[in-house]
Amino acid sequence: MATKAKEQTGETRVRTPKEMEQGGPRSRYLTGDPEQERQLREGFVVASQSGENKPGATLLTRSHEVIKHWAEARGGQPATVPGTEHEGRPGVLRFDFPGYGGRELQHISWDAWFKSFDVRELVFVFQETTRDGTQSNFFRFDSPHREEA
Repeated sequence: MATKAKEQTGETRVRTPKEMEQGGPRSRYLTGDPEQERQLREGFVVASQSGENKPGATLLTRSHEVIKHWAEARGGQPATVPGTEHEGRPGVLRFDFPGYGGRELQHISWDAWFKSFDVRELVFVFQETTRDGTQSNFFRFDSPHREEA
């Protein structure tokens, strides 16, 4: 049985049974490569296919220190969307950046934020800068347990 997954182009394609056995591409960012998984588990910052040293490069990490530094450098505070809690932990994780709305967000401690992040085995996908070199606030979360549709 095959499942749908998106390639780098954003096109939806069907994963073959062999890809599923080997881990195959799980999402736009998580490739299923054991080396990428090891590096993320060990707290490294991993470049996506675009390359780490290029302006606007997409990076991935599970490092609490890197994530906290990235958010605080942009004035971001750990937050969650009220009403999305699961089993006593924050549900939808966000950062509240000054001047970007955030009225509906509830600030939480870094400990609570990271506990939910770790329990869900999330990966932080982010950019340091945009292609033109200006500071970027782009981030999202990816999970090795979720297929992109």
